[in-house]
Amino acid sequence: MHRERHSMEKIGWLRAAVLGANDGIVSTASLLLGVASANVTQQSLLLTGVAGLVAGAMSMATGEYVSVSSQADTEKAALAEEQAELNSDFQGEHRELTSIYVHRGLDLALAKQVAEKLMHHDALGAHARDELGISEITTARPLQAAWASALSFAAGAILPLCVAAIATTEWTILAIACSALVSLAVLGGVSAKVGGAPIGPGVMRITFWSALAMGVSSGIGALFGLVTG
Repeated sequence: MHRERHSMEKIGWLRAAVLGANDGIVSTASLLLGVASANVTQQSLLLTGVAGLVAGAMSMATGEYVSVSSQADTEKAALAEEQAELNSDFQGEHRELTSIYVHRGLDLALAKQVAEKLMHHDALGAHARDELGISEITTARPLQAAWASALSFAAGAILPLCVAAIATTEWTILAIACSALVSLAVLGGVSAKVGGAPIGPGVMRITFWSALAMGVSSGIGALFGLVTG
């Protein structure tokens, strides 16, 4: 059988991976820039970066797992309710599905026939897809989202951390900022390409807001360094 593959099929892991990598780069680079602007030693800077990487990866995994688990619980409850309705009023559910297909453009006779055939094949699946909007593509997968977020955050955070480790003291801030913005632009372009969206807006959006975040962090760090110095 012929089966087309669309970018929507990647939406679950793509969303978690892009969000994790973006947060890994932005938060770690912003953290390093803020600390570096306060004129700390390189050892303190790297220790801060490693702590931020570990804490961020765990936070991303926990947040994604809890969030997507809540979505999964909601989907399960909705499916259980729908199954109960099918058990108690099968004909009423058939009329409801018929009405949905009529509103989508089918004439009444054909809508009745389509609803009957689909419900005979998989009544709950038909109502889940066409009434509740739950399908195999969009269904919640908590563990997949958690792992994708944690690993992608760590992968993103490693870049500014490595730059901070190898850059000389006078070039640390500029090196971290430039490498982070370039990598974020690449990430925005790749994620837009994989998701089938326009590349330009994705790149502009991610670099603008990331530059703003890093600029604010760097400014606060410099201000703190002046106050404590």
